[in-house]
Amino acid sequence: MREAAFVKQNKDKWLKFESRLQNKNNLRPEQLSNIYIEVSDHLSYSKTFYPKSNTTSYLNQLTVAAHQRIYKNKKESRNRFITFFTREFPLFFYSFQKQLLLSFLIFVLFSAVGAFSAASDHTFVRSILGDAYVNMTLQNIAEGDPMAVYKKMAETDMFLGITINNIRVSLMAFSMGILAGIGTVFILMQNAVMLGSFQYFFYDQGLLWESARTIWIHGTIEISVIIIAGCAGLVVGKSILFPGTYTRLISFVKGVKNGLKIVISTIPFFIIAGFLEGFVTRQTQMPDWLAILIIGSSLALILFYYIFYPHILHKKKIHEAGLH
Repeated sequence: MREAAFVKQNKDKWLKFESRLQNKNNLRPEQLSNIYIEVSDHLSYSKTFYPKSNTTSYLNQLTVAAHQRIYKNKKESRNRFITFFTREFPLFFYSFQKQLLLSFLIFVLFSAVGAFSAASDHTFVRSILGDAYVNMTLQNIAEGDPMAVYKKMAETDMFLGITINNIRVSLMAFSMGILAGIGTVFILMQNAVMLGSFQYFFYDQGLLWESARTIWIHGTIEISVIIIAGCAGLVVGKSILFPGTYTRLISFVKGVKNGLKIVISTIPFFIIAGFLEGFVTRQTQMPDWLAILIIGSSLALILFYYIFYPHILHKKKIHEAGLH
């Protein structure tokens, strides 16, 4: 892009940023953070293509001013953890709803493939889940306790093991995005096919409801967050394939940072899922209404935090911007 076109495209935004930075009493921390990130991106682009121009010099001054405002705000740093999860991340995640939808559709598609494959070939479940697991589950079914697998480990050991494994899967789904997103699709496919064949196996045994009411106590959050981690990987993949006005390297770095934020947001949810699997799922004698309540509450939490709340904050941001 020519410098004149670059300036024309962003001039009004820079002037608005400059005006807001000078207005010391009317700039919230999240607005300041957004200004700093966007101006820094523009500065990186300008340094790459117009290193000695007045545009680069101006953007450098604007970035320095935003940086100074950030590090003068000591109180914000103390509440950084809270503000990240309650405001900064949900508002930030609004921009990635399409990648989230794509990750969800990929997972649903391959779950259906897994179920169809299990229905078409009875050896498929063994090839996916392993003979040992299938034989153990068939024995548990014969003994009248199909979900006994969730009772074999001590609660704390199971909680820690499951949580660490889930975080590992999440990081893999994210990091495999560096293969232009193909690696992320592969991780989603693996987990989705396993889930589809797993659920069909219990359906074939006449235990679909028994398995669903037990497994989805922890699985609602666990599977949802794997899909969200897949979204993070697709964000990285998109940054490589479609850099837009940025250089491919700058776009990639930006994509990795954005994806990492998404992955970090999932860690508390994986801890919740690990706790449920370690301490609650094993209570197979609980009444159906309680299992449904836990599953419904888990789904509502995920939908609110990752879909509805970002839209609410985005609308609020637009409304507040219109008042100034």
